[in-house]
Amino acid sequence: MFGPWWKLSMDTAMLALESQAVIGLRLAKLAAGGAGAQVEAQRMISEKVFAAGEAAMMMATGGSTQSIVSGYRRKVRANQRRLSRPR
Repeated sequence: MFGPWWKLSMDTAMLALESQAVIGLRLAKLAAGGAGAQVEAQRMISEKVFAAGEAAMMMATGGSTQSIVSGYRRKVRANQRRLSRPR
């Protein structure tokens, strides 16, 4: 009975924590300035617009909230890996 609700709650909490890590990494990159900061700022905005549209389409076609949260978590973890790589 509580299984799906519990999984969604835990995934949402993890998304919040993982997002904070990416925000910190992005802020550091933006603070460094230069061409890399410009590229990251543009990427950040375009990712958010695309993700919002993708989530809206998923909900419109019968997707679940769990699938949207899982998709966001995949993207956030990919950003964390990318931003954490040494340059």
